[in-house]
This record gives sequence, C-alpha cells and structure tokens, in this order.
Amino acid sequence: MSGLHLMAKPAGPLCNLDCSYCFYLEKEQLYPARNRFLMEEETLRAYIAQSIASEAGPEVLFTWQGGEPMLRGLAFYQRAVEIQQELANGKRINNALQTNGTLLDDEWCAFLAGAGFMVGISLDGPRELHDVDRVDKQGRPTFDAVMRGIALLRQYRIDFNVLVTVTSRVARQPLELYHFLKREGVTHVQFNPVVERLPDRSEHAIRLTFAKPGQVSQSRPILAMAPQSVGREEYGDFLIAIFNEWVRHDVGKVYVMNFEWALASFLRLPSTVCLFSENCGKALIVEHNGDVYSCDHFMYPEYLLGNLNQTEVGALASSAQQQAFGEAKSSTLPDYCKECPYLFACHGECPKNRFAHAPDGSAGVNYLCPSYKKYFKHITQYMNAMGKLISHGQPASLIMEAFKGPLAVQL
Repeated sequence: MSGLHLMAKPAGPLCNLDCSYCFYLEKEQLYPARNRFLMEEETLRAYIAQSIASEAGPEVLFTWQGGEPMLRGLAFYQRAVEIQQELANGKRINNALQTNGTLLDDEWCAFLAGAGFMVGISLDGPRELHDVDRVDKQGRPTFDAVMRGIALLRQYRIDFNVLVTVTSRVARQPLELYHFLKREGVTHVQFNPVVERLPDRSEHAIRLTFAKPGQVSQSRPILAMAPQSVGREEYGDFLIAIFNEWVRHDVGKVYVMNFEWALASFLRLPSTVCLFSENCGKALIVEHNGDVYSCDHFMYPEYLLGNLNQTEVGALASSAQQQAFGEAKSSTLPDYCKECPYLFACHGECPKNRFAHAPDGSAGVNYLCPSYKKYFKHITQYMNAMGKLISHGQPASLIMEAFKGPLAVQL
C-alpha cells in the first residue's frame, strides 16, 4: 500500500515519566492486568518483514515510540537492526526513536550512532516550563536528565530533533521558549499542541484520563477541556510570535517543522504529515502484541483493525474499515471548512480535534480553527514571498534580507 507507515510501540504505553498531558499512559487500561507490554521477537520480525514488504520505494522508515520505547531494552533494538539487515532485500533502512531522553547513556548512544538512528527528544523548554508537566513517577523534575541526554547525543554526533508539547502555560511564553532552544543549539523543532477534554461518565467508568475522540452531538455533549489544553486562539498567537522571530533571523538555520509544513502547502505540494493531508489513514500503530490501530490518537477498541501476527498489515490498511476512517477526514468536513480560504493548508487538521462549533452553529469544526485561521492569514504574504524565491531557484532564506536596513521592504 503506497505511503503506508507503521509506528511501533515496543513497550506499549509503559513509561518512566508521568507527564500530566500524556494521552497514551491510560492505554494500559485497554489490556489485561499484569500485561508485560513488551514486544516479543515473533511480533518484531512480523512488523519488520511486513513494513519492508509494504514499502514500494527504495527506503523504509521504522519509527519507535511509546510510552517510552527505550524501556524495551537495548538488546531488543540490537536484534531489530539484525532482522532489518537480514530482510532488507536491497532497501535502505532508516530508524527513528522518539524518547524522553532520560535513559540515554554511553552504551545506548554508541549503538544509536553506529546504527544511524535519528532521535526525537521531548523537551518543553527551559526548566521552569519543562518541569511543570514532565515529571517522573515520583513527581520529580526531569529537565536535568533530559539535558544530559541531549549532551550525550551531541557527543556521539547523533542527529536529533526536539518535540515541544504546547500546553496553555508553554503557549504564553513563545519567545522565551524559542530563545532557549536557540541558545541550546537546537536546529530542528516541532510544536505539538495539547488538545484534550475531560472524560464523560462512561469514560470515567473505564478509567480513562481524557475523553475519546468524537464530535459533539445530542448524545455526546460538550465536555470540559483538560487544564493543560492550549486555548482555541492561544496556539495561533504562539505560532505567530515564533514565526515573526524565525522569518527575520532563522530561515535556513532553524528548521521549525510547523513552518516547513505550511510552506509545502503554499507551494501546493502534497502534505508530508497526516495532520494537514486531505485524508488520513496511512499512519497506523502497531502495539507491543501486534495489534494494529487506525491511528495513534484513535487507539481504542472500536479502531482496532486486527493483529499483524494473524493478518498481513497491508490487508488491514486496505480494509473497508480503515479506508472509511481515512476518507472521513474530508467527507465529514462541514461547509464552514469547505468555504475557508485556508482549506488547502489545513484540511481540517486532525479529526480527533473536531468537536467544536463554527460561528454559524455547525458541528464538527476543529477546536483549533481560530488559531489556524489567524496563523495562516498572518504567514500568507511571507509564504508567498518564499515560494517566489524558490520558484526562481533562490533559497527561501533570502526573505530575511527584506527585514534589514532602514529601507526594509514591506511584504
């Protein structure tokens, strides 16, 4: 199946941290008591073999996430690389590990460097921001441990990027956060907004921390937002503040994935992320036991497609259930979205967040719609200017020249 990507959870939802906004820790409730949550070699081999077989191109990307994927142990990943090499069939193998960074040591880093892993590190900014929500199981701060991990990645010359989770608190300090990242030499960063609702009575009964995805309806009333959630317009203000700094000083030096995605949309290129694709359904989750789910944000029993130990993942991905899931992203858009001038860049964002109402009262609008409208409107002139530079064979970074000197060009 073209474009299919399988993200693996080799330790399931297990994690050594207890981040207040994490939507994945609660998934322990969906499996039997005393489950070890550790992927066995049979499932590992099936995952690797089917990922390679389903990729039509010359490269295969394996993404390891959690929970905390490093809890599966170093020997597991050493074995994974051996199996990948055995089954590669001439294809180039790439690996990406998303981690909180607190467990990194010399032995891990020597392996990651030797195997060519790309590493994503979760870091929510300077100590006073990061340590509010990212604590361990005893409630202790983790900033110092993460920074030690980053120092080791640099020491071993391992490529890494930073994932910042944008809570309401983080959103109120955009420039403090951005300047901190620059001081620390971070050159690749992605901002992910926290959008979570408190559960209803039925979800409380099965011990869920956050509400399941789903639109507001007569049978499903508007639910209270979790306190960590970013405000409907707050996230847009956050992105704009950082964009204004970036477009004047850091284009071509700091790669903010949110801005890269937007530029691709303004260039009318296909989106490389499911968030802003017209449809979704090609980014599946493989749990520790081989269970395959429609999406990371839809890991609930009703979105279970099957198990790759019993059914080829290609068949699961092309099933009627998954096809309907992916196509619903565009087919369920309300007219309010279809008439939006920024539909080409947004496509309604993640269906998980479509529980708000439009000004005309229609349901199914993305909670972050006011943020995205404000953000895309603000960046339009800059994106168009960078697009013109690129179309003439010039680097987008030349846009920074427009802000220099007393006669700075007004875009």
